[in-house]
Amino acid sequence: MSLAAPTHGFLSPTGVEIAFLLVGLVTFGAALVSVTTRQLVHAALWLVVTLGGLAVEYLLLTAEFIAWVQVLIYVGSVVVLLLFGLMLTKAPIGRSPDADSGNRWAALTVAVAAAAALVWVVVDAFRATWIDLDGAAAGSTKVTGESLFQHWVLPFEALSVLLLAALVGAIVLSRKAKADAAGPEVPGARDGQAAAERAEGAR
Repeated sequence: MSLAAPTHGFLSPTGVEIAFLLVGLVTFGAALVSVTTRQLVHAALWLVVTLGGLAVEYLLLTAEFIAWVQVLIYVGSVVVLLLFGLMLTKAPIGRSPDADSGNRWAALTVAVAAAAALVWVVVDAFRATWIDLDGAAAGSTKVTGESLFQHWVLPFEALSVLLLAALVGAIVLSRKAKADAAGPEVPGARDGQAAAERAEGAR
């Protein structure tokens, strides 16, 4: 006579599942703050917390490779690029009234619709799939890397070009703002200044 293996459901979660839920709530709260705050620097810092929370979620799902890719690429590169863009464009440190376009309800509607579609797709695709967190890892770094860079290499390259364009745009905007702050140059002013300097030197 063989005994059936004990099973657990939603009413008897494990410690890993509880930690996954708590980290998910913190990540969701950080993401909500990052898109609602009017301070651009604070939004970038809250984005760090959001992406770091996602990395922790990957670790809890025994996907260490994806977790470290999340930290190295998104936290270590994308957020740093955003902060450099904010510094180059001399974004205001405090509250910025320009950060609110006045289309909050439209943005909220689109966000809720996109979230509902994403949840529906994920639930429909993995309805009967369970991950054994106590067993051996389902995939290896080699398999994950091959799948990532064979089938998703074009989005990676497109993202790199997009980030480069964002950095170049920040540099162009900072130079334009500096030129506007200097004011228009008066014709002949530079020649007059040079003549004055030569006369001063002759004395």
